[in-house]
Amino acid sequence: MQTMGLTSELIAKKTSGYQWLDIIAPTKAELSDIATRFGLHVALVEDCLQPDHLPKFESVGDNQFVILRTYNESSTDEADSIQEITDKIAVFIGADFILTIHRPVFPFLQQIKTEFVDSGKCPSPYHVLFRIFANVVSSYDRPLAQLIREIDTYEPRIFLQRNTPGLMKDLYYIKRRATVMDNIFELSISIQENLKGKISSIQYNHLKDEFVRLRTSAGQVVDNATNLLNVFISLSTQRTGEVVRILTLFSVFFMPLTFIAGIYGMNFDVMPELRWQYGYLYTILFMVGIAAAIYLWFRRKRWL
Repeated sequence: MQTMGLTSELIAKKTSGYQWLDIIAPTKAELSDIATRFGLHVALVEDCLQPDHLPKFESVGDNQFVILRTYNESSTDEADSIQEITDKIAVFIGADFILTIHRPVFPFLQQIKTEFVDSGKCPSPYHVLFRIFANVVSSYDRPLAQLIREIDTYEPRIFLQRNTPGLMKDLYYIKRRATVMDNIFELSISIQENLKGKISSIQYNHLKDEFVRLRTSAGQVVDNATNLLNVFISLSTQRTGEVVRILTLFSVFFMPLTFIAGIYGMNFDVMPELRWQYGYLYTILFMVGIAAAIYLWFRRKRWL
C-alpha cells in the first residue's frame, strides 16, 4: 500500500500482484495525476471527495467505483444527517490496483495492510475491499448499541410519567440517527451483492449476516423511538385532557351557584326575598344542596 496526502509512503508487499494506493486529503493536482496514472476519468476522481455522495457500487469501464460511508466517531448527539454522522471513503478497483481516497485518517486501513495484505490473506483487490467494507460495517456496532441503551432508559421514564425536559427532542435525534444508519445499510446492500463470487462464500455470508443484524437493530431503534414518541404525545394529551376535565367539573359546580348569586346581586326595588329574615340562610343551604346534587350525579356517572 502506498499512502499519499497527509502521511508518509508505505509500500505494500509486491507479491500480492496488485497495488493499493491510499490517498488522504489529496490536492487537485494529486488527483489529476492519479487519474492519469490509472486511466480513470479526471472528473470522476476529483468528484469523489464531495461530501454528499451515498453508498454505491458502480462499474466505470473496466474498473469499479465504490462509495463507502463509515461512522464518524466525533459526531455529536444532535447530528442528524448522513454528512454529519458518517465519513466517506471512495474506492476505485481495477484488475491490478485498488485506490482508497478519503479526507480523515482511518487507522483501520493501516491495520488491514499489516494483518491481511502483508501476510498474503488478500489475494485480490476485492479481498481488500471486503476487509475495508467489513470494518466500515462494524463501525456502526457501538453507536447502534448506544442508541438501544438510550431507548431502554427513556421507556420507564415515559411510562412512569417522570418530568423529563427535552425528551421529545432527544427521541427525535435518536430516531434520526437510527434512520440515517438504516438508510446507509440499505444503500450499501448493492456493494455487498457485488462482492458475491469475488470473495469466499464464508466471507460473503458473514458480511450478509452482519447487515441483517445491523439493519434489524436499526429498524428496532426506529420503531421503538416512534412508539415512545407516540406514547409520550398520547400521555401528554391525556394529562392535558385531565386538567381540562377538572376545570370543566369545577365550572359545572360553580355555574348554578354563580347564577343564583347573580340574581340576588341585582338591584331592583321589588325583590320579595330581600325582606326574609332567613333568606340568606335559605339561599346558602339551597346552593349547598345544588352542589351536593351535582356531586352525587357526577359520582353516579363515574366522572369523579
